[in-house]
Amino acid sequence: MRRARTVEEYVALVKDALYEIDDMRAAIEYDEEGMVASVPYMEEIETCLKGIFEDMKSGDYCWNTGDLSYVATIRDLDDGVIPFRPLLIRINDTHKNGLESEEDQE
Repeated sequence: MRRARTVEEYVALVKDALYEIDDMRAAIEYDEEGMVASVPYMEEIETCLKGIFEDMKSGDYCWNTGDLSYVATIRDLDDGVIPFRPLLIRINDTHKNGLESEEDQE
């Protein structure tokens, strides 16, 4: 899975993930029984992503500080529990390893 290539793309990934959380919350309200397995993870993921987004806006964001806090939580989860898990992994990979360069693609 490739990392974001630009800061703009990375910001868009974070925004997409925050949208997915909102969408999942709406789905849980509609079908709580079918989505109940996702509920315990949503708060931690959302808090982390909002923190990243705020740090980006303020200019305080730091790359390459290791895994984001939600990674330990989602690492062993099935994509059925968190359908946008691949997006979260991509965000973490970009955070941990920096933007993807053309050399990385070769």
